[in-house]
Amino acid sequence: MRNVVTISLPKQLDEQIEKEVKTGKFASKSEFVRCLIRMWQEEKLAKEIAEAERDIAAGRVREIKSLKELR
Repeated sequence: MRNVVTISLPKQLDEQIEKEVKTGKFASKSEFVRCLIRMWQEEKLAKEIAEAERDIAAGRVREIKSLKELR
């Protein structure tokens, strides 16, 4: 089930989104916004992975030998 969310945009941004939709790359303004949100989520995950890799490289992690240690 989808939720309807209403957003307010400056005219210039709305026009830019409309241009992108008219190119056929996006089916609608909603699809454009969903794409942006997915890209934001991917970027956030990539940053978390990079941070974890830095922690591992710096030795700031400990080995977990059982699921009980997660609690």
